[in-house]
Amino acid sequence: MNKMWRQAVGAIVGFTALWSVGCAGTPVLSNSAGPSTTESPVATPQRPVQVADATGAALTDVPALPAQAAPVESQPEEPYDPFAKPDEAVGEEYDPWESLNTKTFEFNRQLDRFVLKPVAKGYNFITPDLVQVGISNMFYNIRFAPRFLNNLFQGKIKGAGIEVGRFLINSTAGIAGFFDLATEANLVTPEEDLGQTLGFYGVKPGPYLVIPLLPPFTVRDFFGYVGDIGLNPVNWLVAPIIEVDGVPSVIAHKNRVTTSIVQVGARVGEIVNERSRNLEKFQGVEEATLDLYTAVRNAYLQKRAKAVRE
Repeated sequence: MNKMWRQAVGAIVGFTALWSVGCAGTPVLSNSAGPSTTESPVATPQRPVQVADATGAALTDVPALPAQAAPVESQPEEPYDPFAKPDEAVGEEYDPWESLNTKTFEFNRQLDRFVLKPVAKGYNFITPDLVQVGISNMFYNIRFAPRFLNNLFQGKIKGAGIEVGRFLINSTAGIAGFFDLATEANLVTPEEDLGQTLGFYGVKPGPYLVIPLLPPFTVRDFFGYVGDIGLNPVNWLVAPIIEVDGVPSVIAHKNRVTTSIVQVGARVGEIVNERSRNLEKFQGVEEATLDLYTAVRNAYLQKRAKAVRE
């Protein structure tokens, strides 16, 4: 009995760390598990360059520079400059924990360099691109509920309707979301999460935050990230990591070890798959950026500020 409890606790602790590594629906981050041809569910005329977070798994969009700059009057929004100096960054920037954040960032970066990246290279060698894109689409499809609910929370009825349509089409004709037919039919809407919802209601972002094994956050977005985990019914109806008395689940609540194995396996699979899809892109950004920490921080803060405004 004691041995089983030790196994259960170990599995749960392992899940807690691995759940949050890399790309979260998550979140937040980019919608890297979305459409089959781009890392974001929103079709845009110009594809953004994406910067890896400290783990190398999550994505932070950095708008690509056009070949020829458009006249100022044709650009309604100020351009992002992820490589700006701290005192030149656009939008809100509050990083009072920079000293600790940079150390954590470097830890995550080395973890990516020596563990995640080599595994992703091997995975990329044996897994066709079509399969990688399909797996990414499926994970994005599974996280439908938080996106739908956050559209409702913000009063975005049209966005909520589009999310329902996407889920129904991709879950059926798209074979459990493997094929993103909804995007092919131009059924797209910006991804919404609880961090954006809190910002919509006036909650300030708070300090920038880097935590081991996690993508970048602000304090507000971190609490939103945790909240989105609770908004996903998979986590309490299928493989329950959240206890709800009287609510049945596919895996019984008492089978905690089984639940942990399923959750950890799925999360590790998603992380490796997303890292594999972005090997060359991440490498290019690292080689071209002198101050990667500042670039990632500025890009993340600017992207999140824009997402809340929209």
